[in-house]
Amino acid sequence: MDLDNSSWMWNGVYYYTHLFGGIMLTAALLGLSTSYFGMIHVPSLPFFLPDLGMFHQKKSGKKRIRVYMDGCFDLMHYGHANALRQAKALGDELVVGVVSDEEIIANKGPPVLSMEERLALVSGLKWVDEVIANAPYAITEEFMHCLFNEHKIDYIIHGDDPCLLPDGTDAYTLAKKAGRYKQIKRTEGVSSTDIVGRILESTKDMKVLEGQEGSSPHGEPDEKSHAKGGHISHFLPTSRRIVQFSNGGKGPGPNARVVYIDGAFDLFHAGHVEILKNARQLGDFLLVGIHSDQIVSEQRGTHYPLMHLHERSLSVLACRYVDEVIIGAPWEVTRDMMTTFNISLVVHGTVAESNRFLNGKTDPYAVPKSMGTFQMLESPKNITTSSVSQRIIANHETYKKRNAKKEAIEKKYYEERKYVSGD
Repeated sequence: MDLDNSSWMWNGVYYYTHLFGGIMLTAALLGLSTSYFGMIHVPSLPFFLPDLGMFHQKKSGKKRIRVYMDGCFDLMHYGHANALRQAKALGDELVVGVVSDEEIIANKGPPVLSMEERLALVSGLKWVDEVIANAPYAITEEFMHCLFNEHKIDYIIHGDDPCLLPDGTDAYTLAKKAGRYKQIKRTEGVSSTDIVGRILESTKDMKVLEGQEGSSPHGEPDEKSHAKGGHISHFLPTSRRIVQFSNGGKGPGPNARVVYIDGAFDLFHAGHVEILKNARQLGDFLLVGIHSDQIVSEQRGTHYPLMHLHERSLSVLACRYVDEVIIGAPWEVTRDMMTTFNISLVVHGTVAESNRFLNGKTDPYAVPKSMGTFQMLESPKNITTSSVSQRIIANHETYKKRNAKKEAIEKKYYEERKYVSGD
């Protein structure tokens, strides 16, 4: 009998010493008596005792703590992922509420991503256990009771940054009064407001490039403009953060079928989640190559990538379908790379950004194609980084006004913020 199956017996010995001793003595006497009365059948001890429910003191009987965190999760980024990772650490099961489009419009302005896209992004995170669609922006008394009674939530979680309603009141006042509120540390260096700002800034960069001598009408930069670079990121990557997002150093088994997919994975979106999910289903271990900032710029122009290498790597690592990433993967998949990582299959989606600036570069998948280990994978969604960016550019003035207000709030937060332990 293994340890798990016999744990109830040892718990019985510990908690019910006299009763357990009596049963053991009785069983022994009955067993002895069968040597004289062979017609009497006594079940063996392991099959007899499990029927006694009093001994089942299993660890699984301990109540699991369920925590709730909500958000708009518009333009999903590693800051969102890190918030949910911290929330999950405060309990056993994480339930996430995704705020409705109507509530976002009323409180913040129009969302960039649809509810379907935001649900796909949140559901694709490795720390999320359940998702509630169309959650309210503010924790009302009715919704709070629904969380506590129907969803069995123990604590409501939010970051240390203020979440204010249009009237200036705290959206989590009721949860705090109920004593069922816990706070986590906000991830510095990124926000949806920041990303919208980067996209709006990139449109300025494109216009400048189009007016520069040596640029094509499509915004193709010359060699000098490549060195110029884009926006400034305030993200400070640490080795601890990468470890927090990784799968604990678990590598593929010796006979595992390793699937490889690479790309920029810039402005991580629902299309990325779905293609990674499909790629993972083709093998036992999904390895994702994240192209360097230089490679992405060479492919798409200096206004890309919108997110820097480490930001993009964390977004991909947070996806539940990803086992490992190569940070700064090479453009070309070589034979040596295939051998080093024991790659069985290389895949690429049918929907991808157009690489206008390849300048005669070789086919990056020539080697796996020659080895018969390359496969085009049908992209489930027709979404790209550019198409998401265009939604913001098309409503430039609306997002510009929204961002001006949000940037002022964030600036005040950073000026007044104090150190928060944890994370």
